[in-house]
This record gives sequence, C-alpha cells and structure tokens, in this order.
Amino acid sequence: MIAGAILPLAFSPFDFFPVAVISLLLLFLSWHNVATKTAAWRGFLFGLGMFGVGVSWVYVAIHDFGHANVLLASLLTALFVSFLSLYIAALAVLIKRLTGTIFSSLDLILLLPVSWLGFEWFKSWFLTGFPWLELGISQIAGPLAGYTPVIGVLGVSWLVALSAGLLAASYLFSRWWLLMPVIVIWLAGSLLQQNIWTSPKDEPIRVSLIQGNIPQDIKWSPEQLFKTLALYQARTEQNWQSDLIVWPENAVTVFHHQAKDYFLDPLAKLARDNDTDILVGLPVKQDNSRNYFNSMMVLGSEEAFYHKRHLVPFGDYMPLEWLRGLIDFFNLPMSSFIAGEPRQALLHAAGQDIGVSICYEDTFSNEVLMTVPEASILVNATNNAWYGDSFAPHQHLQISRNRALEMGRPVVRATTNGISALIDFNGELKQQTAQFEEAVLTGMVQARQGETPYVTWGRRPMLFMALFMLMVWAYYRRTNHQQAISR
Repeated sequence: MIAGAILPLAFSPFDFFPVAVISLLLLFLSWHNVATKTAAWRGFLFGLGMFGVGVSWVYVAIHDFGHANVLLASLLTALFVSFLSLYIAALAVLIKRLTGTIFSSLDLILLLPVSWLGFEWFKSWFLTGFPWLELGISQIAGPLAGYTPVIGVLGVSWLVALSAGLLAASYLFSRWWLLMPVIVIWLAGSLLQQNIWTSPKDEPIRVSLIQGNIPQDIKWSPEQLFKTLALYQARTEQNWQSDLIVWPENAVTVFHHQAKDYFLDPLAKLARDNDTDILVGLPVKQDNSRNYFNSMMVLGSEEAFYHKRHLVPFGDYMPLEWLRGLIDFFNLPMSSFIAGEPRQALLHAAGQDIGVSICYEDTFSNEVLMTVPEASILVNATNNAWYGDSFAPHQHLQISRNRALEMGRPVVRATTNGISALIDFNGELKQQTAQFEEAVLTGMVQARQGETPYVTWGRRPMLFMALFMLMVWAYYRRTNHQQAISR
C-alpha cells in the first residue's frame, strides 16, 4: 500500500518522476516468491495506495460539489478506488498463473512490463475508460519524455515498467550487468529530446484565454447567467487585439438557441468587426429533440460546432438513470448530455485548423490523435472547478503537456478557475494562470505542421513490440520447461 501511495508523487504537482520506477519496482519485488492469493492481495493494496492518493479528488467532487455527506462521499470514493484496485489484483493473478510462485529474470524483464502495459491499455477503455495515472504521463520532466513523440505515453509507461523489471532482476539474481540497459534507455531518451519532429506553420497568432472563475455552486443558477455573460463579454472586448479568444467548457450556461439572438449573434458581429475569432463553450440542443450536447463553437469568421464525444459518467450523463434523484450527486445540473459523432470536422479559427477536446477528452491519447496531422493547434476547454484545491487540476495540466509532446502541436488550455495555460509543441509550459482567480492569459502561439513518429504510426509499434516480447518470453519458458523435464 505504501509503494502504491508514493506513486502519485511522480505526477504533478510534485513531479518526482523517478518515484514511478521505484514504486513499480517495489510492487514487482512484492510479487516474487509468493502464492497467487498473496500476490493478488498485495496488488489490491498497491492499488488502494495508488488510486486512494492519486485520485483522491473524486471525494472533493462528490462531497464539496455533489453535496453528499462525509460518510457517503467517503463510501463512494472508497468503492471507486477499490474497483480500480481490483484491476491490479487481477493482473497479479494472471501473471502468477503464467509464471508460478517464483519469478525468473525473463519474467521480470519481458512478461511483467508487457503486463503493466496491458493493464494501462485495458484501464483506458474498459467501462468508457479511465486513463488517469498512466506512468508515462509522469515522465514529462524526465529523460524518458524523449520517447513520448515516438511511441506515445503508453510506450513510455512500458519503459518505466521495463526499467523497474530490469532493476528487480538485477537485485534478485545479482546480475548487475542488467543495470546497463536501464542506463542506455534513459540516456537514449535524453538524446531523443534533441529531435524536433514538426515545423512552424504561418506566423504566430495572438491568443487570449478567459478564466472567469465562476464558483461551481452558482454556475448554473439563473440569477448568475447575465453576470457570467457580462463578465466574459467584457474580458473579450478588452482583448480584441488577439486573433483567437478561448472561453472554457460551458462558459455560457444556457442553450445555444436561447442565447443566439440576444448574445451570441451580436458577439459574433463584434468579433468579425475586430478580425477576431472566439471559441465558446456552451450546451447545444439537438433540433426537434430533447437531446443536447456539451459543445464548443467558433464565433467570428464562421459559425461551427464541436460536440464532446467522450462523456464523463455521472458528470456529463448518468449511466444508471434509476440512480438519478437518489442523492444530489446523482442529479447534477446538465448531466444528460449525449455524445457527439466520433469523427467531426475540425473547427477553423484564426486561420488555423483547431483540434478541440473538452474536459477529460484529452486524457485519451488515441482520440486526440484523430485530429492530427490536420490540426495545427490543439485546444482543451475544461471546467475543473469540480475538483477544488486538489491534485486533479495539476495532473490534468500535466496530461495536456504530454498531448502536446505526443502530437508535436501547441496546446491552448482554457479552464473555469485554473490552471489555464499555453503549452508549446515540446510540452513546455510557456504561460499559466494562478488558480481560483479571475484572469485573462494572453500570449503568442506558433502553429505547427508535420508528424511525429507517434502521429504517423500510432500505437501499432507498441502492439508489435508487446507481441514480440511475449513470443520471446513464451519460447524461452517452453525451452527451459522442456530442459527441466529432460533432466
């Protein structure tokens, strides 16, 4: 449990990236020379520590903004953390069924790293997916980040697990030469960081992000609507010198058709008159239907929409409608969104094709991958007011930095109450806002063109690598088994 609990220290806001290797090393060692049941229990405890600390912000959303009492919020959070921990327990059972009680060095070097890769991949899609705390994300400030534009974050997670497996084999079997591959992997990552995979496109554009800092508990109140609209319009009109102005997710708290005539159309005319485009977050009702989308729209040179494709269970929609009304958390405002089409045209603003993601959509690398290489700039608009002063806003910013590095594109990140940021194509933070204050962040953004190896090949190299390692492991295990029988 302690080994798992220290793992979040590798992520923001702490950024002690070597802890990821240490944490996984301790887990692998704890699985050596124990029975299947013991390994499963230890995997479960590791998960309790990892997720109990790393995603503790779930409690904040349920208690502070879902208005559940302390006992109920604690229970729901514990159930969520326990469910995720079962993944690692199941992983331990699978590994032990394949290896037996005692690990060999090949088990640690080949099987366990690929198994961890499989765990992270499974977690990223099962039951709509929860990719949070991917080990590769934690390496953005370290040498392994050099591999991110080549094999993606999932590939870097495998390198973290491979490093842990090599260290474990070196320690358990006194094969100190196994430290050499670890050194080579990390040095090669540093060298890869010198590569520039994409090139500038056009002249830099001036971008302003409006961080309204509207408290979540009054955000959807009808009495707050005109104050909110007035705030965003006033801050926008102070920044007409910008080519692109971005508002966060659901900055406008009424449907598009309700605000169109008296607010959005006049604002669009002002944007055109000032040669500026605005990206606005708002709900959009489907024609002749009760369905509605969580959307971003562009106002100015054209009017177009992006509808959120990957919805947050219990936040954007209720997966179990019969729970609605049971407690306040299951009856949140605007929690019946429907998903947009998987393939949508890119928004065009400020002369650039924009790859838009809303809220935690950018935690799904393969979905952001669908927007490039056509998109020259990535925009993430989010409402992270749900998570208060927790790890979540910092972890999410770190995820956005990794998306920039994977895709070789700058990321413009507009949030409700921070952390809004401008991130360059290398994943470096150029500017950011403080949390919990109204702010306007303005800076120059350089659009990019071209493809990183990850954009070109996606996850296919990782799949082939994993299959190859499993084949090598299976071959040597079978050979050693046959030799043991013959003896």
